[in-house]
Amino acid sequence: MSALGVQEPAQQSRNSLAWLGGATGPLIGLLVLCAFLSVATDTFLSTRNALNILDQITVLGIMSVGMTFVILIGGIDLSVGSVLALSMMIMGWVANVAGLPMAVAVPLALLASAFSGLIVGVMVTSFRVPAFIATLAMMSVARGVANMITDGQQIVGFPDWFTMLAIDRHFGVLTATVFVMLAIVLVAWLFLQFRSEGRMLYAVGGSPEVARLAGINVALVTIGVYVVCAILAGLAGIVLAARLDAVQPSSGFGYELDTIAAVVIGGTSLSGGAGGIGGTLIGVLIIGVLRNGLNLLNVSPFLQQVIIGVVIVLAVGAETLRRKKR
Repeated sequence: MSALGVQEPAQQSRNSLAWLGGATGPLIGLLVLCAFLSVATDTFLSTRNALNILDQITVLGIMSVGMTFVILIGGIDLSVGSVLALSMMIMGWVANVAGLPMAVAVPLALLASAFSGLIVGVMVTSFRVPAFIATLAMMSVARGVANMITDGQQIVGFPDWFTMLAIDRHFGVLTATVFVMLAIVLVAWLFLQFRSEGRMLYAVGGSPEVARLAGINVALVTIGVYVVCAILAGLAGIVLAARLDAVQPSSGFGYELDTIAAVVIGGTSLSGGAGGIGGTLIGVLIIGVLRNGLNLLNVSPFLQQVIIGVVIVLAVGAETLRRKKR
């Protein structure tokens, strides 16, 4: 700031990008990727394709918000894909087999998801089970229960109003499911930026012991974060069910890796205490745009996995170098 109290242009630029949580690098990468695909393909730079990308990233975006919270406190959650499948199967069974209305099926599915997160949180805090092991165990249990509900069979067919949530574009632009994702992203960003409880997540991730000495109930924060992450995974399962008009116990396989990748690409540190929702949104968009562009370029799905893996390594490496230079 100058002697007249006016911010220098460089400082103003940094303040304007503060919402990214330090993810200016991934943002530049996203812009470069979009520029390349705009030149390499004829259909990428179109309103229809942009809306298609938003529809495709809805499930990943919702799950990534919860994963951001978990990684911010220095944890990890490998069970989100299985919890997604569990939520879908419970909702499908209650609605289509038990014959109860969706107004009952959806809350029950979310309640089961929350219970899964609660179990993980208690294992991590009360029994001192490493988060990797606790969520790995829940991944297996949730997937097994999801298969047991219908003996591995899918359930097809939901009310028209439910499936239209992922089809009907309000104002000719966005579906209700995309609105849900954007609302969750906005609420999560506001929570981390302006609520003291949100700042607690950074404190716990930076140093649990220091956070405890500062009066933060680290165990309660940890349990709450895993519950929220599980609920969002369950909600993502409901959104996916609306898109597919079907549920099956194999859904969500591998989603945990995509979710972690989006958060890490967005600049959130795996060691905890640094990152944010703005960066996660950029990471989700990078994965969505990359997959969409590779499909438009007719790249093999197997090669796509290799390319996305390389992108993850480069993103983590760049973030590590950036932090070392501070």
